[in-house]
Amino acid sequence: MLEQKSLTECELRQDLVRFSKWLSRLGFTPGTSGNLSVRLDEKRLLVTPTGASKYLLTPADMVIVDLQGRQLAGSRKVTSEVNMHLAVYHHREEVAAVIHSHPPIATAFACAGRALDEMLCQEAVMTLGIVPLAKYATTGTDEVAASLIPLIPEHEAILMANHGVVSYGKTLLEAFLKMETVEHLAHIGLIAHQLGSAQPLRTDQVEQLRHAKVKYVQNSTEASDGERSVGPGRPTNESDVNGHFRAEEEIKVSSIRTTTH
Repeated sequence: MLEQKSLTECELRQDLVRFSKWLSRLGFTPGTSGNLSVRLDEKRLLVTPTGASKYLLTPADMVIVDLQGRQLAGSRKVTSEVNMHLAVYHHREEVAAVIHSHPPIATAFACAGRALDEMLCQEAVMTLGIVPLAKYATTGTDEVAASLIPLIPEHEAILMANHGVVSYGKTLLEAFLKMETVEHLAHIGLIAHQLGSAQPLRTDQVEQLRHAKVKYVQNSTEASDGERSVGPGRPTNESDVNGHFRAEEEIKVSSIRTTTH
């Protein structure tokens, strides 16, 4: 049923670390904000803890909860925003990963009371379509889930008024790519309107792109058959995860030194 079902708990913990670091590096989870989760099995979720930098998380930091949000395992406390994750899982059975973060431009749209509902570029139609704006809800309360529920079934990502963004997918990679795309589309929308001559796609152009999207999805599904949920190059243990990111930093430092000499 789930594309991530073949992954072990250890691998899922490592994936949560991996994508937490990527979100942090993009500036989507400043301080201790944001949270991620994956389905561990049919009855349990693996979730990031509360009050933790997403850049500094380790596999051991993750906590396990049931589908009612009750914590079953973990030395740290589960995020106070777990209810928004539960709402997604309850209303989208095929979803196996949820990400909530605060990408700055998309969050600015949410703070301005504006959905990402203008199809300004072809990519908007081919990827997410409309990214709606959920009504205001106080973080950490049941109001958050209630504000999202009407929008979850028909959308792949949602802006949260004066708060941030939630995205979801069949894998953490898919949820991450959607979050990255939300910020990209928000950036395009901002600049297009700053230029003063934004030109949304016509209705017939949008319809043509929707037909093209169907073909694209079919081709992508065929191409991904047999591949692992997050693709090649997965670090196999925690030391490999840390080594993977240390290697990236060394490459960056080396590049900087080269350009300054």
